[in-house]
Amino acid sequence: MKKVGIIGGSGFIGSHITKTFLNNGFEVKVSATDITNENKYKHLMEFEHSDHLYISELNVEDKSVLREFVKDCDIVIHGGTPFQLDVKDPQTELFVPTIKGTENFLEVVNDIPSIEKVVFIASVAAYNTNFPLPPDGKSALDSISEEDTPFMSKESHPYAQAKFIANETVNTFIKTHPNLDFEIVSVSPVAVFGKSLSNREDSTSTGLQFLLKNKIAPNPFVQMLFDTDADFAIVNVKDVAKAVLKAATIDGLHSKNFLITSETYSVSDVSLMLNGLPPKNKAKIIYQNNMATSQLGISFQNVKDTLREYST
Repeated sequence: MKKVGIIGGSGFIGSHITKTFLNNGFEVKVSATDITNENKYKHLMEFEHSDHLYISELNVEDKSVLREFVKDCDIVIHGGTPFQLDVKDPQTELFVPTIKGTENFLEVVNDIPSIEKVVFIASVAAYNTNFPLPPDGKSALDSISEEDTPFMSKESHPYAQAKFIANETVNTFIKTHPNLDFEIVSVSPVAVFGKSLSNREDSTSTGLQFLLKNKIAPNPFVQMLFDTDADFAIVNVKDVAKAVLKAATIDGLHSKNFLITSETYSVSDVSLMLNGLPPKNKAKIIYQNNMATSQLGISFQNVKDTLREYST
């Protein structure tokens, strides 16, 4: 059995990725920032094939511990960067763990001979830090694909800026290391919604669905979503997990960064669907998924069904 190390493998997206790899015959090692807090990862033990699951404590800013985590892995998935909308100190809460963690990770995996593939869970922010608003120079109806020049603004949310810079760090590493012994692939999901596999209450993605369903705005970012009735591109969390598996197991994808996206609806329509009501408008296709569909073989679930999953 091949072994995959999943950094962030017990979170909202990570749990689905962990389950997907277990179901596809892998040994899976999942990181935990505090292994004594079993509430963070005990739900993983209920998965089928959990006898092939291992939990290891990890701090991505500690290179020696990081090296120990990845040293016997064939594949490593890096999805352990913080996703926070309420931020008091962007530097310590987002920029350092996201960017420095990425730098440390790249330095470490470059020295591990067993590694065949590295997959980064990036973000739509790698292409547009203004998300869900359009990048400067585009209208709300203009499409966005991997062919567009990535847009970054220092006025964007710190999380988006950190993810953009981390993705640029990966791109620079690839350019300056042309003879790597392993492939690096990134997937960049839009807003990831759907059903959680745990009862954890610290998931920003699950929390955002709750806020949109109940029309609660606890911070300026969510208030902006309501005020602008922003067009929100959404993808099902299970489709993200499938995309990560494909990116990890299909050869010849080195240096590619796939947009992982389904349909786009206005926030008001998202709220209606989360409450079991039909949307007032038809779905739009703003963020393109042609590259993921053709090269990863992903068929994306429609947003109506994704939002129904959250509520059931």
